[in-house]
Amino acid sequence: MKLSARNVLTGTVVAITKGATTAQVKIEVGVETVVTASITNEAVEALGLEVGKEAAAVIKASDVMVGVD
Repeated sequence: MKLSARNVLTGTVVAITKGATTAQVKIEVGVETVVTASITNEAVEALGLEVGKEAAAVIKASDVMVGVD
């Protein structure tokens, strides 16, 4: 698959928490580094996502915010 997004983080699904219509999918992309995506429950099913399965977090954004304390 080719994508225009340049930020693709591959990893392992470590948790899926389904809500009424959307699910929070946590993908461990590095040691103690987890990316959380909010996708529809239907997308979870269509992609066959399960804990332990390999997946990619694809990030396409026009802005990145930086904050400090």
